[in-house]
Amino acid sequence: MKAITYDRFGPAADVLAVSQIDEQPPAAGEVRVALNYSGVNPSDVKARAGTRPGVVKPAFAQVIPHSDGAGIIESVGESVDPARVGTRVWIWNGQWQRAYGTAASRITLPSAQAVALPDGIDMQTGAILGIPGLTACHAVFGGGEIKGKTLLISGGGGTVGYLAVQLAKWGGARVIATCSARDRDRVAKAGADIVLDYAAGDLTRQVLDANGGALVDRIVEVEFGRNVALCAEVIAPNGIIAAYGSQLDMSPTLPFGPLLFKAATIDVILIYLLPDAPRAHAIDLLHRACADGALSCPVQRVFALDQTAQAHEAVEAGGRAGAILIDCTT
Repeated sequence: MKAITYDRFGPAADVLAVSQIDEQPPAAGEVRVALNYSGVNPSDVKARAGTRPGVVKPAFAQVIPHSDGAGIIESVGESVDPARVGTRVWIWNGQWQRAYGTAASRITLPSAQAVALPDGIDMQTGAILGIPGLTACHAVFGGGEIKGKTLLISGGGGTVGYLAVQLAKWGGARVIATCSARDRDRVAKAGADIVLDYAAGDLTRQVLDANGGALVDRIVEVEFGRNVALCAEVIAPNGIIAAYGSQLDMSPTLPFGPLLFKAATIDVILIYLLPDAPRAHAIDLLHRACADGALSCPVQRVFALDQTAQAHEAVEAGGRAGAILIDCTT
């Protein structure tokens, strides 16, 4: 099968190569999926670049990157229902702790990681539901019912934040979102009740003013280290800060006093490690939101499989208004 691989860390154009890999027949409990699309996420780019602290070489001699994708099951292993053959699916954790991910024409993996794609959800959307979709959904709903509550969503212009805004509004919450001035209109159209410039010098005051002076019930946070002091000021007693990123400050200093006297919960989210039950719940909510027409998963650009290096560079460049996908059929 055709695949994109790397065997060392470095710039995308230097280390990503087109390879021919033997197809893997599905073992017991596994399925083989003919992929239509592969999703490219910041975590995929960082893994290929070797930016994780203390990691000096890839975990496997040859890696096919990417954890998200969508396609059609073409064969199944023992103990898997043969009726799954020919069904449309989306993939989660494709390359998590495994050598071969979704940047290929096919992937073989445990059957549970190939989720049936409901009618009405297209393949491109399916390739976005893995890391961005599940992260956004768990960050919004992981603490329970949100109807009638106020959520602050940081980075509403990013892929996860944009999905989180839509999901929170669908769930009946009042949504305050922060983003760049460039993304303001787009985030408002996604459903945010109030949109604030994340670079404002008086952002804490603006958040509280936007909520009539009241504290917020839940925060979905993309830059925990940079924003933890603000979070501590605006979170309500017994509120939850659902943090899924902290790229600009990976060693933050916590304002423990304000957090202590709010009895605030810091919920650090790594979607790869989400347990089965909350993952199943998030999958169900994503499917229901899509069925209700409440979730749009925009795509910035689709690259050919041979152009995967360029796709990585597009993710690294930032400033996107949608996901970056690979067409695995090219």
